[in-house]
Amino acid sequence: MKIVVIGGSGLIGSRLVTLLSQAGHQTLAASPRTGVNSVTGEGLDAALVGADVVVDVTNAPSWEPQAVLDFFRTSARNLGKAEVAAGVRHHVALSIVGTDRMPENAYFAAKVAQEAAIEAAGVPYTIVRATQFMEFIGGIADFSTDGGNVRVGDGLFQPIAVDDIVDILSQVALAAPLNATMDIAGPDRASLAQIISRYLSAKGDARPVVTDRNARYYGGVVEERSLVPLGDARVGRIGLDQWLAQTSQG
Repeated sequence: MKIVVIGGSGLIGSRLVTLLSQAGHQTLAASPRTGVNSVTGEGLDAALVGADVVVDVTNAPSWEPQAVLDFFRTSARNLGKAEVAAGVRHHVALSIVGTDRMPENAYFAAKVAQEAAIEAAGVPYTIVRATQFMEFIGGIADFSTDGGNVRVGDGLFQPIAVDDIVDILSQVALAAPLNATMDIAGPDRASLAQIISRYLSAKGDARPVVTDRNARYYGGVVEERSLVPLGDARVGRIGLDQWLAQTSQG
C-alpha cells in the first residue's frame, strides 16, 4: 500500500513512517520539511498520487485560538479535497479524547472543527481519539505551576505512551475505515494530581502537586471525566511505571 503520513516529520509521524516502512509499505513522510503543506496546499496533490491511505498527525504551530482553529479546519478541508481527487480509500486522523467536552480549550475546539471537516469530506475515515500523551506530562506540570506549586483540576487522567499510539495508528491505517471515532488510552487511570505526582517523583522533582477545582487545563475546566474515555476504549500496553523507567534509562 502507499500510505501518506501528513505531519510525517513530527513526534508521532516520524515513528509511524518508520514502522509502516519496515512492514513493507510505500510510506511518504509529508510535511513542510518535505515540501508538502496541508494548510497552503503546496505539494499536496503530487504527494497523494496513488495513495491508498492518508494518516493525519499534524500539530498546529500556534495555540492562539483563531490560529489553531484556522490551521486544523483549513488543513482538513484541503486534505479532503485532495483525497477525493486522488481516490484515497481511507483517511485516518489523530484527535483527542474529550475534545468535544472542553469548549473553553481552544486547541480542543479546533480539533472538533477538524473532525467535522473530515466527516464532511466524503472520504471513508477513522478518527482515533487518544488521551493525553505520557510524553507531555512534564509540560502539563510546567504549564500548571503557580508560585512553586503545580495546581491541577480534580479530574481523572489516563495518559498513553507515544509508542502505543504509533502501534495502534499503524494497525488502523491497514484496516477498513470505521467511518466513526474510536478512543485509545493508557492502562493507568488515576487523578490528574496523582499521575503528575508520580511523574515528578520519578524525575526527582520536588514541586508539590495541589488539587484545585478552579485550575484550568489550557483554558478549559476539568470535570471528573473530561480527559478520559466515557465508554469502550482500546488500551495500550505500556503502563506509566514502565514508561517512566524507560525514559529514565534513556
